[in-house]
Amino acid sequence: MSSQDIITIEDDFTLLRFQNDGDEVYFTQREVKSGLIQFHFGLKGKAKFLFNQGNYALDLKEEKSLLLYNPQKELPLNLEIAPNSWVISVIISIQKFHNLFSSEANYITFLSEDNRDKKYYKEGDISPSMAIVLSQLFHYNLHPSIKNLYYKGKGYELLSLYFNRTEDPNAEQCPFLIDEENVLKIKKAKEIILANMAEPPGLQELADEVGLTLKKLKMGFKQIYGDTVYGFLFDYKMDSARKLLDSGSYNVNEVGLKIGYSTGSHFIAAFKKKFGTTPKKYLMSINPNT
Repeated sequence: MSSQDIITIEDDFTLLRFQNDGDEVYFTQREVKSGLIQFHFGLKGKAKFLFNQGNYALDLKEEKSLLLYNPQKELPLNLEIAPNSWVISVIISIQKFHNLFSSEANYITFLSEDNRDKKYYKEGDISPSMAIVLSQLFHYNLHPSIKNLYYKGKGYELLSLYFNRTEDPNAEQCPFLIDEENVLKIKKAKEIILANMAEPPGLQELADEVGLTLKKLKMGFKQIYGDTVYGFLFDYKMDSARKLLDSGSYNVNEVGLKIGYSTGSHFIAAFKKKFGTTPKKYLMSINPNT
């Protein structure tokens, strides 16, 4: 079974939802005029964007995003969606988008004076908070009378999270601030805490294991990953919890234990701190029948 929903949020601001739950590849086409920015998000499975009569293709993988913009020519949506794949696209005019960020134009790379009239392409990761919003957009379960308001809010929320550069726990922001040998040690420290996320080592133990002083570990980790060791681990654990809940294979208590919370109440409080909702409510939002 395949479907597509086209939701007009405002003039020049459209949200498209593609769902292919069948066994066959699903093809869809849509004209997109020049001057529109396209954001595409792969929630599940994989998809492919075809250009120039199929002579050029861009893959959209699971948990990845694509930003496409070309002010010089139209970029029609020619999309090939693999079986068991879900995609959400946001299409917004450059004028409307620029108004959102006009005071922060230098923050959004392709809005700078030098780049505004150049074509732009970027692949990125879907952050944990973006994944929550995308999931909510697919599992909409509200009264039809507020449907457009709900989608409008989620559309703007998605754009704001897309440009929240500091949230991605795997973003290695400033690897040149410290020497290469120390960078490798910091990366090793990251691998150790992720491999032992249920029972992570203490900071001093971790520093000793990778051969750094405690001060260099703390400073270097903050420089490279933009967060403290345990702040980074917290984000990773919460993202892991969300994926375990999404799988439908575990209940809330089981997920909490898997990521290192001995009591359900501590896990629930941590999840709510990260995502603004409890694990149970999150499960209900993606599967109203639970």
